[in-house]
Amino acid sequence: MTLRVGIDIGGTFTDLVAVASDGRVLTRKTPSTPRDYGEGIVNGLADLLREAGEPASEVLHATTVGSNTILESRGARTALIATRGFRDTLEIRDLRMPRLYDLHWQKPPALIERRLRLEVDEKTRPDGSIATPLNMTSVAACIERLRAEKVESLAICLLHSYANPAHEQAVAAAVRAALPDLPISISHEILPEIGEYPRTSTTAVNAYVQPVIRSYLTALTARLRALGVTAPLQLMQSNGGLAAAEFAAEQPARIIESGPSAGVVGGAALAARLAEPRVITFDMGGTTAKAGLVEHGEVLKSEAMEVGAGVMAGARLLVGAGYMLKLPAIDLAEVGAGGGSICHLDAAGAPKAGPQSAGADPGPVCYGRGGTEPTITDCNLVLGYLDAAGLVGGAMRLDADAARAAVAEKLAVPLGLSVEQAAHGMLRLAAATMMRAIRAVSVERGRDPRDFALLAFGGNGPLFATAIAAEIGIPRVIVPPMPGLFSAFGLLVADTEHHAARSVRMRLDEADVDALDAVLSVLAAQGMARLERDGFPASRRALRRSAMARYVGQSSDIPVALPDGDARAVIAGLPALFAAEHERTYGFRAPEGEPIMLTAVTVAAIGVPERPRLPAAIPPVPGTPHPSRHAWFPDAGWTEVPVLHRAQLATAPQPGPLIVQEYDATCLVPHNWRAHLDAFGNILVER
Repeated sequence: MTLRVGIDIGGTFTDLVAVASDGRVLTRKTPSTPRDYGEGIVNGLADLLREAGEPASEVLHATTVGSNTILESRGARTALIATRGFRDTLEIRDLRMPRLYDLHWQKPPALIERRLRLEVDEKTRPDGSIATPLNMTSVAACIERLRAEKVESLAICLLHSYANPAHEQAVAAAVRAALPDLPISISHEILPEIGEYPRTSTTAVNAYVQPVIRSYLTALTARLRALGVTAPLQLMQSNGGLAAAEFAAEQPARIIESGPSAGVVGGAALAARLAEPRVITFDMGGTTAKAGLVEHGEVLKSEAMEVGAGVMAGARLLVGAGYMLKLPAIDLAEVGAGGGSICHLDAAGAPKAGPQSAGADPGPVCYGRGGTEPTITDCNLVLGYLDAAGLVGGAMRLDADAARAAVAEKLAVPLGLSVEQAAHGMLRLAAATMMRAIRAVSVERGRDPRDFALLAFGGNGPLFATAIAAEIGIPRVIVPPMPGLFSAFGLLVADTEHHAARSVRMRLDEADVDALDAVLSVLAAQGMARLERDGFPASRRALRRSAMARYVGQSSDIPVALPDGDARAVIAGLPALFAAEHERTYGFRAPEGEPIMLTAVTVAAIGVPERPRLPAAIPPVPGTPHPSRHAWFPDAGWTEVPVLHRAQLATAPQPGPLIVQEYDATCLVPHNWRAHLDAFGNILVER
């Protein structure tokens, strides 16, 4: 039997999707439990297993515990051991500022306070040779300080350890001998690349969250075992690949953006199935909205990200508000606009939608749990877009009168508008915020969003998708099956991946072929060894190689896929690939023959599944017909609108306005749009 279960924790709901051995797709949506996320997981999983009637063979999990730990400043008491003179690397950072002309902007405090940033006497040169031998007396002094300060986690980052890790290894060995229970993060194991701040920051983040993540995974595994689930637990990484829980506990920096990645992975799999060459994924949940990009079945990724910077709304080039994490990650833009986003008037009386959120507790006013501030969900309910009979198949009834009263008191009366105008205005404000995220992953990456389809999911994505598409000029919206649980579904189509990187600074026209071959071989061997530990036979292992490169004289790199073959093939084929990627990103390429600098190489080792994980189709389940209801539109006022099941779109395209109501989400099709069902089970909404 094979029952694969995907679990995604959101700000409001915890989503579970399972595919049984007989092909059945089972779903559950249960309220998140922020005080103890494991409780919500076990509650939903117990119900799902009872319905499936078979044990789970795999449990796949996406979590925001890592990013929340940093956002809430509740990580471990962490220390850093650095080369003498480099203890303030975390403080100096890289001089990037998110607001160039704000003289009052304050950079975020270092994750490790200065008194716990310790120094040892040593120095390694960039070529790996030793300039100053490691002084073990200074190491012993650091160990005594660690013991006296009751440190809970340690980061070790010594100068140029990517070129020669001997000193880091010696320091780690000495600390382990003296303090065997202290978790240690070592920079040459986390990020063996040039760049002192990115390497130090990445190692510090790993150390800061490691005890928290390890404790969370240990407790969750124990709960699963108590439930009778003995299947291995795997975590979604920020790069979109899966990894065993043991690896995630060892290198938790790789799962910091675990939560938002699963939906984009599912979007890439679906786009490949539909032969859609270009797709923008739009995931709007209860707290935030996220956008990603898929081209020709491949997810757009970045080689670095910032964590703890809050939501990323606006220019992606203005960074510095968070903590640098230089690890491969899906390139996502995120804004604070979700169903629970609070609609309010600022001190000057201007209307604002978010980024503050009512979350799962107390939630929107209409939930009846004590919320007093109107939210995006309340506005949708007031306008008739949501069913007052309840969300999640009627399990959560909504109080429309309370929502209307809150919108009237807090918004409509102060603004001198009708309740409908105030609610619709807030939805337009939220849509404008979300458009910034879509432009961030498209326009700011050299792509025209009008050339893409918009794949909308999340509990609120299908409600806003057509309004956003119309404003930007996107001609088609795709609403996948189970849109409100699509991120959990994305876990089920993800592959196991392990990424290994190494700094390689060489001009292609002066490249050392043997040195490049050696690096590629070492990285490939590391990835293959990890896949072997994960239980993948040699026949089910694959490699994908990429590099960071720039024109000589440039100050920043772009990622580019490496051609197949040995180092000579790479050197011969890379210039054309780099020039094409440079032109796609920046709109131009240098004349042929312009020298190119290779700065780093990455090898991704991929565990190939035994059979395709995406089903041939997910046919909609027919349901009891819904009564039509009144909904408000700015150009038509209150209108009697048909409310359909997804299955009712299979016969012929249906013109808007109409509402498609499902267990996990609601899709709004306005005037001048039409909707129909494709062979896979997606709703296609077109102008």
